[in-house]
Amino acid sequence: MTVQAQQVQSAIVSKQQLGELLFNDRNLSLNRQQSCASCHNPAAAFIDSRVDEKGNRLMTSLGTDNKSIGGRNTPTVTYAVFTPSFDLQGAHSRFNSQQSDYHGPVGGMFLDGREAGLAEQAGQPPLNPLEMQMPSKQKVVERLQENRLYREAFNRFYGSNVFAQTDNAYWAMTDAIAEFEKSPEVSSFDAKYDRVLRGEEEFSFKELSGKSLFFSQQFTNCATCHQGHANGYDKETFSNYEYHNIGVPKNADLAKLQLQANGVSQQDHGLLDNPAVNSGAHLGQFKVPTLRNVAVSAPYMHNGVFQDLSTVIKFYDHFLLGSKHKINPETGKPWLDPEFAETVSWQELKDGRKLKPFQVEQMVCFLRTLTDKRYEHLIEKNGIECAD
Repeated sequence: MTVQAQQVQSAIVSKQQLGELLFNDRNLSLNRQQSCASCHNPAAAFIDSRVDEKGNRLMTSLGTDNKSIGGRNTPTVTYAVFTPSFDLQGAHSRFNSQQSDYHGPVGGMFLDGREAGLAEQAGQPPLNPLEMQMPSKQKVVERLQENRLYREAFNRFYGSNVFAQTDNAYWAMTDAIAEFEKSPEVSSFDAKYDRVLRGEEEFSFKELSGKSLFFSQQFTNCATCHQGHANGYDKETFSNYEYHNIGVPKNADLAKLQLQANGVSQQDHGLLDNPAVNSGAHLGQFKVPTLRNVAVSAPYMHNGVFQDLSTVIKFYDHFLLGSKHKINPETGKPWLDPEFAETVSWQELKDGRKLKPFQVEQMVCFLRTLTDKRYEHLIEKNGIECAD
């Protein structure tokens, strides 16, 4: 269901339904032109599916004024419910990796972990001056009360006095959105990867070869950060939610757009922008994202600097001694230097063997199998065929 709340004629029957309506309600933005779904499109793996004049996905999202530009690539909401709360002193075992166990920051919402959970995260965009641009919680609550069905649902689910205090009503809104984001619709575990595990389908040769590379301790470093469970199979979100600087270069194109739209272009310090973090050792580190739906969630990296999944794999590979992937295929030029070279996770990046072109294709084919069934039609082949 993606209809606006004002179009619903019957009572709202659950917090989940209420949250879905709120998630899709443009009235919660200043000019009534943007909802959560504008930047997290449920029909496109909950990412921003809008494109620029060249037909490429937006590197970062536009605000409700259709002018302001955010500072980070909009991540998918799918599987966000499995993100652990932020822990500055986290520790866990790594699997299928030659690296030692991890000790350091883990989890939290946003790419810098600054919010604890889904509800806390949901409360940020309506008040963000570059996003939905509402001036205050009170104004948001006033918009909620314009809708009779909202009033009835809030009173039923959160108490008859829920609107007596602005903070309570605002929290109820974010809690309902979180309930929707916890639903199986958002995190379905029905990708081909899951169907193969259940014995319903089989991998093609390329997909199976890519899977072997992905989970190999000898050939790639993928599982070091993108495997969260010991078995690496059932309900795997393909992230251990660590924080790393993987040497991503500055996105000069994004910086220019920000300067034109916002009047300023600010460096993204990653984890160091989290109020709980004050050590320069965390400069430019970002949370490891889920790889679920990665084949349909371009562009990639926190600043949207890469448009194609194979480019990302070649970018990782170029750090390895003897790599053949010395040129960024999207620019035709050598890879740019890391934006924050002093904190790059060199030990993790240099773990593995260089890939041959056919192995890059195999990796892409495996990563495509992590696409939820409802989004498989969105996969762009880009010259890579994965079927036998």
